[in-house]
Amino acid sequence: MGDGLQDALTAFASGKPVCVFDAENREGETDLLYPGAHAGPAVMRRLRQACGGLLFLAIGHEVGEAFRLPYLQDLHSDEGLVSKHPVLQALQTNDLQYDTRSAFTLSINHRDTFTGITDRDRALTTRRFAELTAEVLAGGFDESERLRRLGAEFRTPGHIPVCREAEGGLARRQGHTELAVGLARAAGVVPVVIGAEMLQPDGDAALPVRDAEAWAAEHGIPFVHGAELVHHLAATKA
Repeated sequence: MGDGLQDALTAFASGKPVCVFDAENREGETDLLYPGAHAGPAVMRRLRQACGGLLFLAIGHEVGEAFRLPYLQDLHSDEGLVSKHPVLQALQTNDLQYDTRSAFTLSINHRDTFTGITDRDRALTTRRFAELTAEVLAGGFDESERLRRLGAEFRTPGHIPVCREAEGGLARRQGHTELAVGLARAAGVVPVVIGAEMLQPDGDAALPVRDAEAWAAEHGIPFVHGAELVHHLAATKA
């Protein structure tokens, strides 16, 4: 394992941020990521001010299974819903340029939020979802109790879009969702990660990787390329 990746795992394990670049031949984007359980208002503020892209919550496949969170693409292509709402057929996702399917599942707000969009509100939603996930994964609750606990604290739709890892993780799909969750697992933290894509502050595209690396270095944030993380996780499984 290289020093850069080790620094990233050490930082993430202690609740600090890490920048992850996927690949030039995929989205070509760098995400700034934080462990969900460490999300306070200052974290949300930094994500929206330093990045400019969508704030999203990446969750592990086991988290999606525990809470029975459907992929929106599957939900929106359900025959019954399409029959009732023909617009879903017109808007079907069949032309993604970077992948074969979307990772988005439901969006959420904590029930104690007001609008859900403020830094305080989004931090509460993120942190409590990560904490609840840790409780549920460790608690051995049956499905009805897991859903009861989820519904007692959260509602949908909300202002935190959630992206669910593909089953098999990075061995199957090497998107930012899988990279974020893979980073969390490698660092030994709950697989719930808050992040945002870094965009050009004065342009129309993703922040070039060299600029993202320079920004990370300036702020003392470890920078990882997706290929490093994929290789490390594959080696640890071998």
